[in-house]
Amino acid sequence: MQRGGCLCGAITYEVTGALGPVTACHCSQCRKQTGHYAAAVPAPWADVTLSGAPKWYNSTPGARRGFCGTCGSYLFWEEYDGLVYLMAGAFDAPTELRMDGHIYYADKGDYYTAGEDLPCFAAGRSGPEVPS
Repeated sequence: MQRGGCLCGAITYEVTGALGPVTACHCSQCRKQTGHYAAAVPAPWADVTLSGAPKWYNSTPGARRGFCGTCGSYLFWEEYDGLVYLMAGAFDAPTELRMDGHIYYADKGDYYTAGEDLPCFAAGRSGPEVPS
């Protein structure tokens, strides 16, 4: 079981079952939401027990982002397909999670490079890889 939550503790969650790998998203929305890029892990909503009431922002048609209305911590992203993408940095340590790649790397900020030996995709995982 993995546990996580926001900075102030108003929203916490527990996840049972295996978590997917961490994926870094460099799209402009994730960069604006986090101030850098988002690192998230997929899990079925059915495996998540949530305490507290996140605020939701409908960021794109068919997707929304969840955050704490008190401290502002960005916690969730979802597309209403039964999965939730949990922000990797909001989990309590140790997580034993590993990053597996970067998406929307073509949109990344101009002040950094990925810096590790992982694939970087120009857009989603179905798009072409680009140099890091």
